[in-house]
Amino acid sequence: MTVNTDFSRARSALLVPQDRQRVRQRWLSEAPILVTGATLFVICIALLLSKGILPTLEGVWVNARLFALFAIVILAADAGIQLFRHRPQSPIEHLKARCFNANARAIIVAGAPMLAVAIVLLPYFSKMKAAIPLFNAYTWDDTFIQWDRGIFFGYDAWQIVQPLVGFPIVTAFLALLYQLWFLLLYPGILFFALAKVDPVVRRQFFLSYVLSWTLIGGLMATFLASVGPCFVGPMLGDPRFDEQMAYLEAANEQYPVMTLKVQAMLLDWYAAAEDGLGSGITAMPSMHCAIAFLYWIAMRRVSARWGAFFGVFFFVTWLSSVHLAYHYAVDGLVSVLAVAIIWATSRHVIAAWDVWLERQATFRTKTAPAE
Repeated sequence: MTVNTDFSRARSALLVPQDRQRVRQRWLSEAPILVTGATLFVICIALLLSKGILPTLEGVWVNARLFALFAIVILAADAGIQLFRHRPQSPIEHLKARCFNANARAIIVAGAPMLAVAIVLLPYFSKMKAAIPLFNAYTWDDTFIQWDRGIFFGYDAWQIVQPLVGFPIVTAFLALLYQLWFLLLYPGILFFALAKVDPVVRRQFFLSYVLSWTLIGGLMATFLASVGPCFVGPMLGDPRFDEQMAYLEAANEQYPVMTLKVQAMLLDWYAAAEDGLGSGITAMPSMHCAIAFLYWIAMRRVSARWGAFFGVFFFVTWLSSVHLAYHYAVDGLVSVLAVAIIWATSRHVIAAWDVWLERQATFRTKTAPAE
């Protein structure tokens, strides 16, 4: 009784009754995402165990610290903006009133489940990505090279874009932008979990996010196992992209091409059988393109201006993935088609769940005893 009473008091101190009701409603509305995420997580664990890989929480803790770091950076930036804008007599009291009020607590509690899903998702995706060779050999590269050449009239995709962006300073800039993609995985997730966003868009985004990483980055990547242009030489002994890699190395001598260091690191991790956060090699489908495209179609529902920005960002990401030798052009094409299907499916799942919740609410109202 004492424990239950203490917990009840703590919960009451954290959230006011109206906020508790809104939080419960949001958590219930997000149940399909939680159930889907939990189911796929169990499947992931079972697959890893089947290959003798014992899952650990190390990657989860690392990912949680990254989310915490970005949250602190965002809060610090917001504090600076607020103090500059309002210039309060007591900065500490002003920030306390802004960050530690009942509404702020409700926002954090309401967004916690989706943040938890995102924190757990990426480390285990990395483990599955690193384990691809245990499930399937890298045998699809030649097929995708031929698909690209079929689309581009006998040329590799990088040869088509080379005259447009094949300048060392442009290459270095695209490499920087390509690395900044990871911001979508941290500040972007914090935005969708905590910001004031249309609940339907929020849930459709998160369900699509979970399914994209698991079905596109996990299932499809395993069945279509390929390493991509930058790795066919060192991993498969295929020299067809040596000319592209020679250009990137030459460009790196003039301006730092950041992706070359990352590619070398991925090769080292592959040789050492590392399976930590960010490890693993796979080209088809492109998760860079998949997540960038997902943000584009989601942000269009949030803001026309941000939708336009992410549309450009998606296009640049796809172009860069080819130019920087990470992907064949068809890797991005398949990702776009898969995300479009997942996005449409997620919309129907969320709509069906809302209909069911509405029916349950109507049923409870009709069967409630009269006062």
